[in-house]
Order: sequence, then C-alpha cells, then structure tokens
Amino acid sequence: MRQKLEYMHANPVRRGYVDDPVHWRYSSARAYAGGRGLIDVVTDWQ
Repeated sequence: MRQKLEYMHANPVRRGYVDDPVHWRYSSARAYAGGRGLIDVVTDWQ
C-alpha cells in the first residue's frame, strides 16, 4: 500500500507540475505529511 501511495504522490512531480508532492492541490500527500487537503483522508491504516 505504501508503495502505491508513494507512486501516486510522485506522479505530479514526474510530470513537472510541482516540485514537491504536497504542493499538488488534489493529492493526499498533504494529509500524509500532517497537513490538511481538500478532503479528509484516513492515514492511520498502517
């Protein structure tokens, strides 16, 4: 699961849209970094 999340979070960076995954507005990377995104994300599945 962690591998899949990291892959999805890195996609906007690979495409050159942002320099850091947490800067992509529609990413759950913010929630996993301790911030808040557009929607609530459950991050304690581990």
